[in-house]
Amino acid sequence: MDETLSRYRESIDNIDAALVFMLAERFKITKAVGEYKAGASLPPADPDRESRQVARLRRLAVDANLDPDFTEKFLRFIIDEVIRHHEQMRGND
Repeated sequence: MDETLSRYRESIDNIDAALVFMLAERFKITKAVGEYKAGASLPPADPDRESRQVARLRRLAVDANLDPDFTEKFLRFIIDEVIRHHEQMRGND
């Protein structure tokens, strides 16, 4: 294999691994948030916070030369999954 391509792929593999561990850490924290919300009888979703987060991350994406539409889709996918987990926690009360 081409050595340059091999180095690029190794970097991509390292970044992918970091993303997986970052997502795992994020979901560990959002699980704790879900447990807190369930115990405090708070709703699983917070549309105002979600809107602020989307706007903030869209601005960061522009600063980082990343497509803000892609960034929003990615974030919304994560938010939807977190809300689904929080709703499941409420159902387990």
